[in-house]
Amino acid sequence: MGILNVTPDSFSDGGRYFPADGALRRAEEMIDEGADIIDIGGESSRPGSEAIAPDEEISRVAPIIEALAKRFDTPVSIDTYKSAVARAAVDAGASIVNDISAFRFDPAMPEAVAELKTGIVLMHSRGAFETLHSTPPAEDIFEDVTRDFRRAIAAAHSAGIADAAIALDVGIGFGKTLDQNLALISGIGKLIKQFPEYPFVMGTSRKSFLGKLLGGAPVDERLEGSLATAVVAVRSGVRIIRTHDIKETSAALKIVDALS
Repeated sequence: MGILNVTPDSFSDGGRYFPADGALRRAEEMIDEGADIIDIGGESSRPGSEAIAPDEEISRVAPIIEALAKRFDTPVSIDTYKSAVARAAVDAGASIVNDISAFRFDPAMPEAVAELKTGIVLMHSRGAFETLHSTPPAEDIFEDVTRDFRRAIAAAHSAGIADAAIALDVGIGFGKTLDQNLALISGIGKLIKQFPEYPFVMGTSRKSFLGKLLGGAPVDERLEGSLATAVVAVRSGVRIIRTHDIKETSAALKIVDALS
């Protein structure tokens, strides 16, 4: 799952693909490099980011999704927690909704996903949008993630969303300590065993915990850490890796497949 942020302020590539022509060129590169899904986000969820209005988010993502859907067969997911944005994105050609709140922020989202008949990625996070990265950590992160997954899955079922449409993401970096991030990556197999009917997604690409482990490495010097965590995740049973670095991650995972 290739990350394409069409925002002026994302932590890794803010502003780089904000103009539509730049986003389309990058999407084509990502597909050539091996992306199976293009995940488009129009609102940054980095530490310190501010929420934007749905209309502004739609104006950023809808034209690009529409252009991608016309040019390529690669599925597009919309990274949003707002049902209005999800509806507009699916109208434009998206087929997956990637909700960082797992239905917590917009109670209308389950019904929207059910009506739209899209896939849904339910990601664990803690706190409100403004406190995603500052909410005090859970005492037992595995218990917290498990409980929230069960809540989100129940909400999906209540709305009529089929199990086959659901994927789960533990939300690395969202309201977790460094040790909790590491525990979730190395112990992800325990959660996969608890929810065997759902594919797991993991996104560690270029995140701040990697910078800490690599002696303060800046965002553009975290590739090796991103690849190491992707390999561990896939060997543990994760099915989808969300990443900025498509070419390098695809190559690493081809070796993992061969070894498996």
